Amino acid sequence: MKKAVGLLLLGGLMVAGGCARPNEIGYTPAYNTHDRLAMIARNWDYEGKQSQDDLDDLLMLRPASHLTIWNVQ
Repeated sequence: MKKAVGLLLLGGLMVAGGCARPNEIGYTPAYNTHDRLAMIARNWDYEGKQSQDDLDDLLMLRPASHLTIWNVQ
């Protein structure tokens, strides 16, 4: 019984830690923690700007125009 509990605990630790070294917790195979958090922050920033753009469109806060705001020359 003790052996089974020990193996179960060891298996759980390996799954939870992914067999990673202590300084690699939070890594993905392609990105380290800093890069991953930077990508998440950029995505949150972009999504926030898009939601503000949708709100401006819904409340008609922009002047009427036939061009979109993305028509840059």
